[in-house]
Order: sequence, then C-alpha cells, then structure tokens
Amino acid sequence: MNLLQNIDITKLPRHLAIIMDGNGRWAKQQGLLRALGHESGTKSVKVIIESSAKLGIKFLTLYAFSTENWNRPKLEVETLMKVLINSLKKELSTLQKNNIKLIAIGNLEKLPKSAQKELLDVVDKTKANTSMTLTLALSYGSREELTNAVRNICNKVKNNIISIDSIDDSIINEHLYTQNLPDVDLLIRTSGEHRISNFLLWQIAYAELYFTDILWPDFKEQDLYEAIISYQKRERRFGKTSEQIK
Repeated sequence: MNLLQNIDITKLPRHLAIIMDGNGRWAKQQGLLRALGHESGTKSVKVIIESSAKLGIKFLTLYAFSTENWNRPKLEVETLMKVLINSLKKELSTLQKNNIKLIAIGNLEKLPKSAQKELLDVVDKTKANTSMTLTLALSYGSREELTNAVRNICNKVKNNIISIDSIDDSIINEHLYTQNLPDVDLLIRTSGEHRISNFLLWQIAYAELYFTDILWPDFKEQDLYEAIISYQKRERRFGKTSEQIK
C-alpha cells in the first residue's frame, strides 16, 4: 500500500527532527560488527533525506552524534567519524540534485580535523540551495547548548549589551545553535526507546512525538509516511482548547 496518497501536503510538519537509533542493535541481530550497522544506517539517511525533500518538508534535523557518544569505545567512535566523512563525500551530489542546504550544529571543534574539513566543504558548496535545510546534529548535546546560551547572555548583560529585563524567548533563541531554525513540529525516534536523549530540549517544547520499534537501518520511506500520517491526525493546541483552535 502506498501511504503517500494519504498524506495532506498542506499539513506537513515544517520542521522534522529524527533521533536515528538502533544501528548497533541491528548489526547484532544480523551477527555483524556494530560498525556495519552504522554503515547500513547511512542508507536510511539517504532515503529519508530524499523522501523528505520530495514531500516538501522545509527543515530536517538528524541526530547523528551526541556529546555522550564520545564515551563509546574508541574503535566505534573512530568508525562513526569515518562513516561521517565518507557519507559527506558520497551524498554531496544528492544534496545538490535535490537543492538541499546542509548545516551542522553542536560542538564541532571536537570533531577530527578531517571530518571538520569535509563537513565545512559540503556546507559551503550547498549554502545557496533553497529547497530544504538539512541539519546534522554532531557532537551535540542540548544541555551544553543551553549552558553556552546562558553563559553568552550573562556576558552580554555584564557588558551592558543587553539588559536583564529584555531577556525573553527570542533572546534565548538567538543564542542557540538553532537560531535560524523554526521550532520542531514532529520528532521521530526509532528503535523502540521512549526518551529524548538530550536532543533539542528547548526546540521540541510543543513538538509531536512519534516512537517506533523499527531499528534505524530498517526505517524506510513508508515508515516516514506512517509517522507523518500519525502527526496529521493529531490536534495541536499549543495550550489552547479545542474550541479555540476550531
């Protein structure tokens, strides 16, 4: 069954975010090394990027590597970085073909120099693209992001650049990694886990959450459509009553 026909393209999430989880467990189930799970996961990345662009989603954010992931075994971290570099090289043509702009958020200075170089190269080559903005969250942690924002705002108050009384949601937004992105409308997490894992804690304040048992390497186009159909069936009230919305 083609679920695409059941999607209302006038009610798409403007900003879709995905916690891509389950690569390691997928590999274990297949009797493979965890590294091969991460490599298989890149195939789903390509499918979901192209499917999102085809639908007309304007902002897609993928949780690729968290600040906590640095604590994983050294060999796995090195493998993840190699997968990242190779994926960026391979998918540049896909981004250009689909008019997709790539940006990255997180503590990018912690990435290996080779990964930083490849990342910045793709970011620069796609900066003029306008169809969709693809954001990779790399070495990203929301608590670190918020801590940095508070520190920067405090410094500006201390130096009389802004006043305490002027601090509001917009001021905080201006100091986040995602300052140029809208709030998340739909957050998907694969692999059956039901937690946020330090991802976009400020930005998902009113996001719809969708959890699936499917492991990331098995998450395909039809699975994305199912998540969006679920999203479109929900009533988003933003604190108001149903009567007010209607």
